[in-house]
Formats: sequence, C-alpha cells, structure tokens
Amino acid sequence: MATTTAAGGSVLLKAGKEKSLQRRHPWIYATAIAQVIGTPANGALVDVRGSDRRFLAWAAYSPGSAIRARCWSYREADVIDADWLGERVRSAVARRLGLWVSTNAARLVFGEADGLPGLVADRYDDMLVVQIQAPGVDSHREALLDALCAATGCATVFDRSDAALRTREGLPASGGVLRGPAPLEVVRIHEHGVQYAVDIRRGHKTGFYLDQRDSRRALADLVRDFVQRHGRGPRVLNCFCYTGGFSLAAALAGAAEVISVDSSADALALARGNAELNGLAGESPQALHWVCGDVFEQLRQLRDQGERFDFVILDPPKFATNQHQVDRAARAYKDINLGGLRLLQPGGSLLSFSCSGAIEVDLFQKIVASAVIDSGIDCYLRGRLGAGLDHPTLVTQPEGEYLKGLLLERT
Repeated sequence: MATTTAAGGSVLLKAGKEKSLQRRHPWIYATAIAQVIGTPANGALVDVRGSDRRFLAWAAYSPGSAIRARCWSYREADVIDADWLGERVRSAVARRLGLWVSTNAARLVFGEADGLPGLVADRYDDMLVVQIQAPGVDSHREALLDALCAATGCATVFDRSDAALRTREGLPASGGVLRGPAPLEVVRIHEHGVQYAVDIRRGHKTGFYLDQRDSRRALADLVRDFVQRHGRGPRVLNCFCYTGGFSLAAALAGAAEVISVDSSADALALARGNAELNGLAGESPQALHWVCGDVFEQLRQLRDQGERFDFVILDPPKFATNQHQVDRAARAYKDINLGGLRLLQPGGSLLSFSCSGAIEVDLFQKIVASAVIDSGIDCYLRGRLGAGLDHPTLVTQPEGEYLKGLLLERT
C-alpha cells in the first residue's frame, strides 16, 4: 500500500508497535518509531502508519520529546484545521455544562481526554487560564484561543504554561495575558456554597485544585454525618492544606476544630482570607488553626503530644514526576500515611491522596496498606476518591488517572 504523506510528513512504526494505537492510546514513544518520512517541524501534523503502511492516526510531531507524537484523530478522513479544533473545544465545554449549577470554576479542556493533547483550559468565573504544554496545540494556539473565547464568552485568557514541561518539548517559555484585559490579582470563585479567593498568576497549577472538588464535598458530607451521629463537631487535621479547600469544607459542615498545615506562608495567608470570606473568623464557633511548617515534622510532633483527630486529610504535592522517582516517592507516601494513621481516633477517617501520575492506583493502595500494617491499626477501605467529572480519564490511557485517593476508617 502506498504511503500518503501528510503536510508535515509520515511516521512509520516498528512491527508490533501499532497495537497501542489500535487500542486508542494517544502517545507514540520515540522507541516505537522505525522511520520518519519527510522533515516534520515541531508541532507539525503527521500521519502515523504501521509497519504494513496502513493508516493509524493523525498526530502532532515532537522531535525533541520522548513522546514523539500525540494523536489527534484515528480517522483518516478527518481534516485537522480550525473548524475541527473548534468542534473539539465546543464539545469539551458542552460536556461540563452540568457543573455550573454548583460552581463557577471548572476545567473545560483536559488534554488527551478531550482529544486535544497538551492543552489544559480552566475557567475561573469570567476568565480562562490555559496551559499549552505540547507542540501540536502550541502550533494551533490562536485557533484554540478563538474557539475557547467563543464557546465561553470569556474575554480574558491568562497563560500558566509550565516552563519546565515546555522546555522538554522544545518550546520557548510562555506565560502572561494572551487575550483581553489583565486579570485581577485575586479571582473569587465558589463551589457547593464555599467561597475561595484564587491567585491565578502565582498559585499552584492554574491557581486552585479544581480536581478535588468532589472530594471536598465528600469530606463535608462525612463531617455532617459525624455531627448527626455523635452530637458534636469533629476534630480535623488537614495536611498540605494549600489555600484551605478541605479545611473550609470541613469547618462549614460543622467541624469543631480544624488544624491546617502547609509549608507556604503565602498559601496560608490566602487560606486565612478565605476563612474570612466564609465568615469563619473572629467570633466564629469553629476553631481554625493555620500552621506554617513541614508536614512530616508536624505529624511527628502531634503524635508526640498525644493529639488525636476524627479526620485526617493528606493531600501532598506530586512526590514523583517520573518513573525514576517512584521508589523515593513511595517512601514519602508511606511516611505521611503512617503518621496520619497514628493520629486517628478509633472510628476516625483518613482521606489520603496521591497526584503523582507515575504512582499507579494499585501501587498507591499497596503503599497505604503497608502503612496500615506498620501502624498496627486495623482499617476498613470505605471508598476510593478521585478527580471530578471535569477531569475525565480515557479508558485507553490509564496514565491519565493521575489523582487517586483512599478513604479509610479506623476500626
């Protein structure tokens, strides 16, 4: 069968390497490629073919990346142009329409899961924050921004592309205002009745952990149930609290005391402000304590002081950015989970998370189980937690399930 070369060139795979594409996995690693026909530029569209020269996918080429190409479409008849991209954006935005009943902030585009590899777009009230992390979407930046603004009616678009990721993809650093007026220093959002101030310029990720929306609500429901069953508000420890997401959800649901720990003074300043936004300062009946310190050390200190809590939340930053860091990350995850378990009251609950994509779901459960064994504490697994519906995972790309959580109950 003759090869039809796309505008940028063609990629031929080694024998047997076409299986992942046939199973709709969107990444093509450099080690899977037998030959590149033509000289495709960074971000150029290429057609991908198996060793038998049969068409497999249209993909964006990235000559400097270990992920050498990211698939756009598996249909040979598709024409990857502004209209095609616009339809992908409109479809992604439409899938999130149901979220606006309970919040004004959500992820609108989640890369591969929405068929736009390397693009993240989050909405905060009336503005958009984007991360453009792969050459394919970078080469179509203007068309994608046009589509996002048209689909949402937002005028301001702010770029928070991670410089390190772009460098690995052979892209120059990118950041700042892309469309419209400059954003406010702090943007106000709400979810399930809780108010938050978000620093989209300097905050983690695009400013806030939108992916934990469902878990924050789950914690609030657990706290309400605790109050109903015990006739008192629980004590809560929130580790790696950032700007207070879990802390405020627990306090507003009826927690009597919340101790929140983070190593960032700036994040804690925003957290205190968020408490004031929600009427949880001054004469508030809830006792809120904001501790600036190292979580590993604080867990040991609280243990030595004989402290006990009804709920412990462990939501650390990414401990492993790649496979080479998995062993070290596993030790860190076990350490904090061991510390958290030892602080639980009988009947207390631990909400433990990992946002490291390199730590698979099964491995994370094994790590936490190892901590349970070493603690000498018996626990039930009451449920699994994860990202909200605006952070979908392709069944064919399990790596996309980067956020995973476990809800344990001490017996």
